[in-house]
Amino acid sequence: MKYSKATNYALHTMLHLVITEPEQLVSVHQLADLQKVSPTYLSKILTKLVKAGMIESTSGANGGYRLSRKNPDPSFLEIIHAIEGQASLFECSQNHNEGCLIQQVMIHAEEQMENYLSNKKMSELAAQMKAYQR
Repeated sequence: MKYSKATNYALHTMLHLVITEPEQLVSVHQLADLQKVSPTYLSKILTKLVKAGMIESTSGANGGYRLSRKNPDPSFLEIIHAIEGQASLFECSQNHNEGCLIQQVMIHAEEQMENYLSNKKMSELAAQMKAYQR
């Protein structure tokens, strides 16, 4: 399984925002510099996270991004769905009347992975990072 680079950047961005003070705004340029990515490209990812209600944006000279107060501890799955959508990772290429048995196996595996990712919160990683920094 492979997720897009956008998901990679979104996950790293969200982790950075989780470890940042709640009221502190972080500019797109700061977030882009941390990940060595174009601010224009990262802006598109941030827009998806804003639309999903995970982060808030403030415009202006001192503007930037911070975690949404409505969802301050997003799961990995929420972030992935905001970027990738919710379509299944596998679609059977065969046309079976009774259903594709291979697709049933793949859907079951995907459900297990999604269950794991929905229970993994960014705050857990932030706590691990703080523990390593001590």
